[in-house]
Amino acid sequence: MKVPAEGEWSFDADGVADAFDSHVREQLPWYDLATDALLHIARHYIPENGLVYDIGASTGNVGRAIKDILDDRGARLVAIEKSEQMSDRYTGPGELITADAIDFDFEPFDFAVSFLATIFMPVSKRRALVDKLLKRLNDGGAIVMVERMEAGAGYISTINARLTLANKLKAGALPSDIVAKELSLSGVQRPMSRHEMPKQAVEFFRLGDFAGWIIEK
Repeated sequence: MKVPAEGEWSFDADGVADAFDSHVREQLPWYDLATDALLHIARHYIPENGLVYDIGASTGNVGRAIKDILDDRGARLVAIEKSEQMSDRYTGPGELITADAIDFDFEPFDFAVSFLATIFMPVSKRRALVDKLLKRLNDGGAIVMVERMEAGAGYISTINARLTLANKLKAGALPSDIVAKELSLSGVQRPMSRHEMPKQAVEFFRLGDFAGWIIEK
């Protein structure tokens, strides 16, 4: 996949959607590990006849991972994807809606996932989205967020940043592609800060700059 120029990353760009599944695993070699963790978590929160939202569904990775749970429990999945190019390549279960999650009218639900989606939303609106989701979340339910986080202070933040780079190289990504991808995200992807997460958010995963959170109600 040809990486877009500096500051021009877009899920609707030519070639991005076609190569997304292989590209994300090359750039984020922990992707399948985090997906497996998500599957484990989902078993604990999706009830019989429940409602699940996949926010920023891309090609359907989350839906495919939890399909057996949905089938066994008669639960409904609504996948929300803003990009028409990505929506055209969706192969997950449930109902797909091409829409911006920021403006979406969520029904009361039991489980929701934002897997590398919120970091592509405007900073001024994404905490409002989390608050909206919490209001619509049924008691006993949970929201799972796997996102890139702002670097902390001190030498440990340098180590974490290098860990992210080292894993990409180990997965076979070319140094030139790593740099080009990072620059293409300028002004497009913005890491989240801890204060954007609700106080009750509990971290379940971290590797380098990326972390996963469970937010219960």
